[in-house]
Amino acid sequence: MAIAEAEVAHRAASDAELIAWVDEQDRVLGALPRAELRSRGLIGRGTFILLFNSAGELCVHRRTLSKAVYPGYWDVAAGGMVAAGEGYLASAERELAEELGIDDALLRDEGRFFFEQPDNRLWCAVFSAVSDAPLVLQPEEVLEARFVTVQAALLDTHNTPYCPDSLQALQHYLAKR
Repeated sequence: MAIAEAEVAHRAASDAELIAWVDEQDRVLGALPRAELRSRGLIGRGTFILLFNSAGELCVHRRTLSKAVYPGYWDVAAGGMVAAGEGYLASAERELAEELGIDDALLRDEGRFFFEQPDNRLWCAVFSAVSDAPLVLQPEEVLEARFVTVQAALLDTHNTPYCPDSLQALQHYLAKR
């Protein structure tokens, strides 16, 4: 299967995947396909993992063009939607392993925040991790990745499109420092 066909198949599967549906207080109401959550303006759960190397640089990556939300944007966090019946930590561990191939890093819970845009309403859990393991990028999700200083990433947001939800996750993290 060609890469473009694989991305379309991956997107269709992820749109049908059941996602935790929550209310404004992050209480679980049920499970719905992610496309339905977005189209109805309902709230899901998401995880954001800020991956640092031992030099303190942050991993930034560019999303594939097939992504339903923020296609081709740069992202300061690995992560994704929390599946039905899945906890925030389990989701973060799964997403970090899937997207960047990091499966042995200790995840530190950095707290929660609510993110809201018309097509993206989320209760977000922020985690941080440190790893120098080689990145193994998931081709359906990530086009490229690199480590940069946090300051360089923040400066780059003035010239390059970055995912606003993960930028809020980074701001949440930095506010605790």
